Amino acid sequence: MKLHQLLKILIFTSVMGVWGNNLAQAEQVLPESNSRKFAQSSPPVNNNATQLIRVSGVRLNQTDKGVEIILETTSARSLQVVNRSQGNNFIAEIPNAQLSVSEGNAFTVSKPIQGISEIEVINKDANTIQVKVTGETASPQVELFDSSTGLIFGLKPTASTAQTPEKPAATPPPQESPTPEKPTTSQTEDNNQPIELVVTATRTEQDIQKVPRSITVINRSEIEQQTRLSRNLIEILGKSVPGLAPPTQSGSNFGLSLRGRNTLVLIDGVPQSTSRNAFRDLKTIDPAAIERVEVVRGPSAIYGDGATGGVINIITRRADTDRLTSKTEFGVNAALGELEEDSFGTNLQHTISVNEGKVDFTGNISFTNTGSYFDAEGDKIPSDPNGQGGFADARSINLFGKLGVDFDDYQRLQLTFNRFDEKQDTDIASDPTVNTIEGRQKARAIEGLSLDELPGNENTLLNLQYNHDNLLNSKVQAQAYYRNYLTRFFPFDGRAFASLGNEIIQSEVDSEKYGGRLQIETPLFDGEKAKLLWGADYFKEETSQIVSTFDGDIFDSSGGLVFRKNGDRTWVPPLDLSSLGIFAQLNLNVGEKLVLNGGVRYENSDVSVEDFSTLANPDVNIEGGDLDFDATLFNAGAVYSLTDNVSVFANFSQGFSLSDIGLALRNAPPGFSVESLSPEPQKVDNYEIGLRGRWNKVQASLSAFYNESELGTTFTAPGTVIRAPERIYGLEAALDVKPSPRFALGGTLTLTGGEIDINDDGNYGALDGFRIPPLKLTAYVENETLPGWSNRLQALFSGNRDLFADNTRFGRRPVDSYFVLDYISSIKMGAGTLQIGVENLLDNQYFPVVSQLQASNSSYSAGRGRTLSVRYSVDW
Repeated sequence: MKLHQLLKILIFTSVMGVWGNNLAQAEQVLPESNSRKFAQSSPPVNNNATQLIRVSGVRLNQTDKGVEIILETTSARSLQVVNRSQGNNFIAEIPNAQLSVSEGNAFTVSKPIQGISEIEVINKDANTIQVKVTGETASPQVELFDSSTGLIFGLKPTASTAQTPEKPAATPPPQESPTPEKPTTSQTEDNNQPIELVVTATRTEQDIQKVPRSITVINRSEIEQQTRLSRNLIEILGKSVPGLAPPTQSGSNFGLSLRGRNTLVLIDGVPQSTSRNAFRDLKTIDPAAIERVEVVRGPSAIYGDGATGGVINIITRRADTDRLTSKTEFGVNAALGELEEDSFGTNLQHTISVNEGKVDFTGNISFTNTGSYFDAEGDKIPSDPNGQGGFADARSINLFGKLGVDFDDYQRLQLTFNRFDEKQDTDIASDPTVNTIEGRQKARAIEGLSLDELPGNENTLLNLQYNHDNLLNSKVQAQAYYRNYLTRFFPFDGRAFASLGNEIIQSEVDSEKYGGRLQIETPLFDGEKAKLLWGADYFKEETSQIVSTFDGDIFDSSGGLVFRKNGDRTWVPPLDLSSLGIFAQLNLNVGEKLVLNGGVRYENSDVSVEDFSTLANPDVNIEGGDLDFDATLFNAGAVYSLTDNVSVFANFSQGFSLSDIGLALRNAPPGFSVESLSPEPQKVDNYEIGLRGRWNKVQASLSAFYNESELGTTFTAPGTVIRAPERIYGLEAALDVKPSPRFALGGTLTLTGGEIDINDDGNYGALDGFRIPPLKLTAYVENETLPGWSNRLQALFSGNRDLFADNTRFGRRPVDSYFVLDYISSIKMGAGTLQIGVENLLDNQYFPVVSQLQASNSSYSAGRGRTLSVRYSVDW
């Protein structure tokens, strides 16, 4: 690590320490009072005549009668409560008060105890807190108390409700296949810790503490917070998830490996991958349509093909419980260097939610106009920063809608639609002349691009889902989906590559996929002690990749700006891929402390290829054919609770991926036949152990993993597939601490190593840098400086990696370390909220890892310099 970078980290650490000490001194902790004084309800008072009272947090406490809601404040005796009953709801409004908690100034718990469906505490407006408690069959009984530490609502289900037996489904119907759309929480009996239910790892709702896998959940408030810096999901996850490589600052997730391998990206359980991997899976939906993201780190086969590194499940939004809500947001952003006019971008989005009993709907429309990007030296960054696609100078629109119908307490039908359309309407290209300059030269942007077909992404998704939570004592989920996808790349000068026909080409991948999922969860014996999840998945996909070729003389004479099209060619012939998977997964609770699970999946796939010719040999016909291949995968894991707060887990799992058949076909030599292509999928064996701790103010996790594959899959430029043994290993850690209601800090660590035996002779060498990232450290500190005003500093450190003597080969260039500091602020202002983000606050000049690995200077692009984003949102 260079000295100046070390100093920056030390300075940042010192600032956090000073800030934390000052906050600790400012924070007043009062002793808990054992006495309670009954608080009488009072009529509303004039909001302008009384000082606003701050409620610093919300806690739940189970009692022998029910549950208590505790609004933490030292001014409980000054709070005035106006309450009423409405149907099954108890609603209390507290004027002259504001709630300040970390989860977006709202607190929601589903199913805290039998007889109560939901508890919600929110800021109804700028001067009023609303407490809403929904009973299962009637409004609960409520008593009010105050103490020196808070206002207490004592809740007791009504007699009829309390005597109502539990339905077979103890949780609300799952809102997505296969995951719920909102984090569902309840309280444990022992320590009042919130239970967070996740299902991406197991395909059914399960307490995250009882899953023998490493899982990261990015909730709605965290997504909204990070979009103040960037609306690119690739960057949001790269800065938030341990195990993921550092952000690429491009429109592609190539190089954003998870534990050194590829990820399976899902939207509500629908795979976003294509058989010809375009690495654009995370550029298919706008963050405004996302409720949360669940990331399972490590190989998994529970959803089928593709998750050799893990699963990223994007869960879309669902309607709120209120009858009608609406939110509008407008934002602008710009580079702060020279405040160049063409760096300005805008974002406008509107969300509406309607809930009419058994019918609900939510919709969102987002418009984003992204300006040009500038580095810390004030130079414009090319629109295609590292040859894999960009998102500067882009225009995008996202249309999202979800309609749901609850037929009864057990049955729900839901239809989701999402359309994402993004085009890079740019006149910026990367100057090819930097490749002729000796030594390492920064990529240079030049203006005057002439290109008819703009790079970008189009994704249309339809998803129909049916849930029945009590069909013959089982939970049934059925899903049918359709997806149409196209991505178009920036032109590439391939005249130095015979395999590319010595042509300048622009490619696009076109994919159409439909499929379905059916899963059944059946209790075996003794209530919830043992469950069997079983079912089947099927999909059929048609994919092709065509290229446009361009006139090289005109390109050269224009200085790399004018692309005059010669014609279209087939690069990857149309592929018809169909796959059927059947699976079974057993979950067993052994006593109070041990959870065991294990399962098996069998997958069978068929590929049909038409006759084709390659770019290198356009006059040679290669006969198509059919391929058939299968795989059987296993998993087993255990979680043991050492204490109420600490658990350990161990797990063995297998993941697999089909070889990128399209990539192999486009480089097929004369005499090649499809039948000669080795169809055997890549199978990865993964071993993992971990430790998790969860206390009132601290959450921590540490995991170590090792995975290996006898027939790994990687490739070299310009796309030669390598099948060879691989092994990858590493450590991951995450820590979140909240020493007071107004202060939080934390961070993550990612350390990964990997090797490949290219000659299959037992001699392993390091895997390339596109697969194995350097050390990644993240850190953050948050503070609610004043009621309604919160601030956050977050840092990313990427280390160096230089392991190759021959550093001219694909992905083998040395990587230097860099440090980036961001600032995020949120201020309640008027009827809405002002949100501010400053990316690269220190205005460091650096190069993202993926850019440093590029062989050509024209793809060696710097990262963004200091960039400001300002947004204002209003809830109607």
